[in-house]
Amino acid sequence: MLLPVGRHAWLTSSCAGGPKTVHVVIIGNGITGATAALELRQLDHDCKITMISGESKYHYARPALMYIFMGHMSYQDTKPHADHIWEEQRIDLVRDWITGIDTDAKQLALHKGGDLGYDKLLIATGAKSNKFDWPGQDLKGVQGLYDLPDLQRLHETVQRTRQAVIVGGGLIGIELAEMLHSCGLPVTFLVREDSYWNNILPAEESRMVSRLIREAGFGLKLETGLKEIEGDDSGRACAVITDTDERIECQLVGLTAGVSPNKDTAIDTGRGVFVDWSLRTNVPDVLAAGDCAEIVTEGDARNLLQQVWYTGKRQARIAAQVLAGREAIYDPGIWYNSAKFLDLEYHTYGQVNLCVPDEQNLYWEHANGNHSIRIVYLQDRVIGINTMGVRFHHRVCEAWIAEQRPLDYVLEHLADANFDPEFFRRFEAHATAQFKEALV
Repeated sequence: MLLPVGRHAWLTSSCAGGPKTVHVVIIGNGITGATAALELRQLDHDCKITMISGESKYHYARPALMYIFMGHMSYQDTKPHADHIWEEQRIDLVRDWITGIDTDAKQLALHKGGDLGYDKLLIATGAKSNKFDWPGQDLKGVQGLYDLPDLQRLHETVQRTRQAVIVGGGLIGIELAEMLHSCGLPVTFLVREDSYWNNILPAEESRMVSRLIREAGFGLKLETGLKEIEGDDSGRACAVITDTDERIECQLVGLTAGVSPNKDTAIDTGRGVFVDWSLRTNVPDVLAAGDCAEIVTEGDARNLLQQVWYTGKRQARIAAQVLAGREAIYDPGIWYNSAKFLDLEYHTYGQVNLCVPDEQNLYWEHANGNHSIRIVYLQDRVIGINTMGVRFHHRVCEAWIAEQRPLDYVLEHLADANFDPEFFRRFEAHATAQFKEALV
């Protein structure tokens, strides 16, 4: 039985307390699957736990793929837990792919053959790189950057690459560009928007990143999309054709136009697997969490799909409680994300660039164009903060937003948030003065 689309009664049964040893199976060993397995063991010492992944036997930190490629870390260095932890915690690890789920019989079909039964199931299959039916998208040398198989393909492809094209922008795109740059390869970006990642970054910050990309020596073609990928006689990519009919020779095409929930081995219900705020699906004893889970909201609100590391970990803890027979509700909290665009640090807190009705923005940018602070406020209450090249304390910013601190309070205490006292000794007065002048 497949999960039907729509809202239904949420059903579950207890993991502990019955005479039968309950078998909990977790599909996926990323941050969500691994955290859920370890948390569940702390909550329930008796149930049997099996974690399945076809990608790797052990959990590793996926954000470290770039550092493995560039030789800054080994694969072993990226494992948050020693290999023996899983055996000590009595968590069975299965290296295989799931090819089907029979929720009536509570059976999983394995790629290597055979079935695996479960009493409770957590789907934590993560995400995959987007494809948009481009001609040639399945040629050799065309790939995304999400997991270890992608990394292995990249290692093999760069050996025969003279020129690379990256389709799309965002955080994965800039990481891939930096990886290829470390190999001495020229890289050209194709970005449909008129500025880099401007669906997420406000206009000024997006222009800052666009400028830095060009200054670093990358080609950046804005308002330019991919039309098709040409292949040679061996079935390998040899060029891209843009939507302006420009032909760019390349031997590697990186697809970084976002990611979408990985539902190939899960239950197809929408953008992701539909769940309620307890991460239960509408089939008894089946949960979903992390990048693949789509939380169904009420009314006109858009369903919630969160695809960053820390939200996956937070959802995993809720899923573990529900699997253990407890009641738990997921609280998204104050939105936060951080990353680096080349050497430029990026931090965002709360509601930024969401075009909230009646919101107002204060923006300061240093004369060198490499540092900025944005404060978003609504009816004199701060609702979001965005910094580029400036590091703020996460807890301070989160508290200001959660406590609905007035704008005047935040401006007077701005130095309390700064991670770099030397920077603020040099620039705080100028930034604060500019903010206050804008309010006059």
